[in-house]
Amino acid sequence: MAERNTDITLAIPALMEATMFAADKHRGQKRKDAQGTPYINHPIIVVNLMAGVGGITDIEALQAGMLHDTVEDTDTSPEEIETRFGYAVRSLVMEVTDDKSLEKQERKRIQIEKAPRLSPRAKVIKLADKTANLTDIIVSPPAHWSLERRQQYLAWSNRVIAGCRGHNTRLEEIYDARVMEAHARLN
Repeated sequence: MAERNTDITLAIPALMEATMFAADKHRGQKRKDAQGTPYINHPIIVVNLMAGVGGITDIEALQAGMLHDTVEDTDTSPEEIETRFGYAVRSLVMEVTDDKSLEKQERKRIQIEKAPRLSPRAKVIKLADKTANLTDIIVSPPAHWSLERRQQYLAWSNRVIAGCRGHNTRLEEIYDARVMEAHARLN
C-alpha cells in the first residue's frame, strides 16, 4: 500500500482532530459487551491496529479508520466528514460504511460482495475493523450473543476479509491469529 502524508507535525494534530470528532459523535454509545465499553474504544483500537501492527502512516487512512463508524452509527453526514477532513477521508469512510436503510442480512451480503472492489486503503481499514471486532467476540463477546451467533460472525467475517487480502501482510497475520484463537474457543 502506498504511503501518503507521514509528516509527524501534521499527522498527530490531524489524527487528534479526528479522534476528538469521533469521541464527540460516539458520546454515550457503548459496545455490546457485558461491560458496556465506551464505543470510542473501538475506533481507537482500529487505528492502533492500522498504525501499530500494520505500519500505516497515511494520515487520511488513519483519520478514516477513526471515523469509520460515524456516518453509519451517529448523526454524522458524509458532507460533514468532507467539510472537516476533506474529500479523501470522506471517500474512505463511505467505502466502509453500510447502508443502514437495508436489512441486516442484505448489508452483510453486500460487504462480502463489495470487499474485493474496495480501494487498498479501505481494505486495510476493513481488515483492522474486523480484527478488532473478532478480538471483542473472543475476549468480551456481546452479552446476548449465543455461541452459534459468534460462530456465524466468524464465518461471515472470514468471507469479507477474503476480499481484502493482499494489502497488509502484518494485519492479515494478526487477523489470522485471531481466527485461530476464535476457532479454539468457539468450537
